[in-house]
Amino acid sequence: MVRRTRTEMEKTRITLLATARKIFGELGYANTSMDDLTAQANLTRGALYHHFGDKKGLLVAVVAQIDTEMDARLRDISDSTTDAWTGFRNRCRAYLEMAQEPEIQRIVLRDAKSVLGHPSPGEQQHCIESMQKLLAQLMQQGIVVPSNPEALTLLIYGSLTEAAFWIAESGNSKERLTQALAAMEQLLRGIRS
Repeated sequence: MVRRTRTEMEKTRITLLATARKIFGELGYANTSMDDLTAQANLTRGALYHHFGDKKGLLVAVVAQIDTEMDARLRDISDSTTDAWTGFRNRCRAYLEMAQEPEIQRIVLRDAKSVLGHPSPGEQQHCIESMQKLLAQLMQQGIVVPSNPEALTLLIYGSLTEAAFWIAESGNSKERLTQALAAMEQLLRGIRS
């Protein structure tokens, strides 16, 4: 019996994730067969089952990977300005703009929603926590009207998420993005001191 090292197992996991991300992005989840996926990864179905349980488990892992990258990009955007309000506003704007990126649109906003349902706040906790921290700082600086930072975060984050789904589901996502950005600006004006 051949024993695989931790490094070999991690390499297998990384290969499956990268292959799934590429194929899900190109063909969509529904049009991706496990046989085609494992053949392109040059691995067996057993490897997929071992690491992810099934195709749905693999989708969960791909979405988590993309979400982590999105959050890092958003943190970089909000951290790149010296003006905290501008950083927060740019972060919200960038989140909506990401809804037009083909990979995010197809995998996260279309396929994940139809296969996995709406993401729960627990699944997106890192994004919610970083937004809540920003809003709390803006309240302490007197830039945002004082309120419960957690409640305000959930309202804004929920609004942005639903708008991103709305943008992604459209045949004319550019027009919807323009409309969503205008609505976002109106919403954010309402929370400024």
